[in-house]
Amino acid sequence: LLFLFLWQPGLPYSMGGDNVTWVKEFILLGLSTDQRIQVGLFVLFGATYLLTLLGNGLIILLIWLDTRLHSPMYFFLCNLSVVDICYTTSGVPQMLAHFLMEKKTITYTRCATQLFFSLALGGIEFLLLAAMAYDRYVAVCDPLQYVMVMRREIFVSLATVSWLIGLTNSAVETAVTMKLPTCGQNILNHVACETLAMVRLACVDITFNQIIILISSIIVLLVPCCLVSLSYAHIVAAILRIRSIQGRRKAFGTCTSHLTVVSMSYGMALFTYMQPRTSASAEQDKMVVIFYAVVTPMLNPLIYSLRNKDMKAALKKVIEKNLA
Repeated sequence: LLFLFLWQPGLPYSMGGDNVTWVKEFILLGLSTDQRIQVGLFVLFGATYLLTLLGNGLIILLIWLDTRLHSPMYFFLCNLSVVDICYTTSGVPQMLAHFLMEKKTITYTRCATQLFFSLALGGIEFLLLAAMAYDRYVAVCDPLQYVMVMRREIFVSLATVSWLIGLTNSAVETAVTMKLPTCGQNILNHVACETLAMVRLACVDITFNQIIILISSIIVLLVPCCLVSLSYAHIVAAILRIRSIQGRRKAFGTCTSHLTVVSMSYGMALFTYMQPRTSASAEQDKMVVIFYAVVTPMLNPLIYSLRNKDMKAALKKVIEKNLA
């Protein structure tokens, strides 16, 4: 309802007595105009997309089938895999289709829909990573109280709040972005409908949008990043207090997969969205979208499965059961 209230496309925007109108569709410039390069990218991105679906789908299946994985950590991991599948599906199929098209167009409505889901799922992922960091903090720093602290209603509530904040934040940001008139300009120097690219196309003052982007970045990026940093500061301090080397390795081993994903995800986002806008470029924005829509969703299941003994044991159990 909030999204529909704020977003009223098609209404004339008056500025200095002139009507500033919206466009019905956008043209995406993509990554390259060379047909051979585009065919190569189609094959590369297509294979990556399939690996993403298979990897994250396998994680969801293993967690569902193996009761030993019915714990808070794997509940969050299952949510993360769902987000990765939805995130990559919101943009990659369109990229693949555009690689084979001479004119890469997207309607206004599809553009707004794509922007909404990419912003929502990106924000949800950052918030889920913060919730997972809290889970690891409790497991390492207060293991005796872990079952009591991370009871079902708590970790379900953390995941629910992550989804609600991500969706609400995206609704507001998408609404104010798509209300920007472009004075008939419809060429986006991007591979997808993305906030910064849309704002660059606007022909009116964008101060309000810049404020919204800043507030959004603080809510779904900076605050979760600070919470993750605080959690891991306590985790490292607790690990250093463990006397045995084996005990330290075991404690740190429970966090390495999550810490790898956190460093990869927050690092790129902070570098992109918290830097001065004057130093950003369209090509850099393209690489960021490709990183989050193509690379990260594919790497996450590999990181969690290769570094996680429980996941490998669950996979081995499923394979042996099917071969028996």
